[in-house]
Amino acid sequence: MTQEKKQEFTRRLSCCNRGEMIVIIYDILFAYLDDGIQAKEAGNYEDFKKAVGLSQQVICRLMDDLDFSYEISNSLFSEYQFVNQLLSMAICKNTSKNLCDAKKVLKNLYDAFVEASRQDTSEPLMSNTQQVVAGMTYQKGSLTETLQDSESSRGFLA
Repeated sequence: MTQEKKQEFTRRLSCCNRGEMIVIIYDILFAYLDDGIQAKEAGNYEDFKKAVGLSQQVICRLMDDLDFSYEISNSLFSEYQFVNQLLSMAICKNTSKNLCDAKKVLKNLYDAFVEASRQDTSEPLMSNTQQVVAGMTYQKGSLTETLQDSESSRGFLA
């Protein structure tokens, strides 16, 4: 994953609410799966293995965060286990086909979480973060981002 992509995810996480958080986690997972597919196409097994391992970490995180007081969590857990097995088989068989299959399985869940996040009107999870405003200002053909209220105190006060 590129440094620019990491910064984008960090920016999105700093201003998201609960519903958007899960969508961002899925976006990170898809980015790792895409990295694995690209590494396999380039013939780089070490990067392929690393990307699949990072994908598995995200899947494990999703499984750990399930609240089993809700009935749907059992179904989600089963799907996450299946995806984790696909990822393990991808490394064993040294093939990216399993990564594509994992993406197909997760795509339906992703679409459902996107729709649910649109209905979530809760407050952002983080406070005291800088507001980022992006737009076309004074530079032809490039996006300029401006941090608002950058002089204020952020984080913990001691």
